[in-house]
Amino acid sequence: MKIGYIRVSTKEQNTIRQETLMESLGVDEVFIDRISGKNTDRPELKKLLEYVRKGDTVIVESISRFARNTRDLLDLTERLTAKGVEFVSQKEAIDTTTATGKFMLTVFGAVAELEREYILQRQREGIEIARQQGKYTGRKPICHPEFDAVVKRWRAGELTAVEARKKLGMSSSTFYRRVRQR
Repeated sequence: MKIGYIRVSTKEQNTIRQETLMESLGVDEVFIDRISGKNTDRPELKKLLEYVRKGDTVIVESISRFARNTRDLLDLTERLTAKGVEFVSQKEAIDTTTATGKFMLTVFGAVAELEREYILQRQREGIEIARQQGKYTGRKPICHPEFDAVVKRWRAGELTAVEARKKLGMSSSTFYRRVRQR
């Protein structure tokens, strides 16, 4: 059986290009994740790994859609190999049934990881430039209209800290940080 795996980084991104490719390759089953590929904790990827069986072929549009770092890529393909499942990446023309394909998988995996590091570096640099220009100030603080009243009741012993945090919808660290700031 041919099994396709499609991934985009966000729910807003379009999967049509990858879906069209899978259709043209005659893929029998498709698993689609709309989540970052920074790690392997992806619901549809987990389902795919449970679903595949000996003799199946997992097809991806490109390695970067399957894994974003070499370690994850090699771990995933090793798990597939242990189940007797082949792995094919269309863009890089990689087929893990050959020694050359396994070698190329490692090389392209390293390139995909490097690409992700470059993206993160550019993002950090862009944020720093925006900060210097006063255009980026970070996330807006949570401002609950009843904060002062709830804190007053908490300090008076009318509410526990847990009750106060629940009323304000704040995590423990946010609650205590805001209390210290006031």
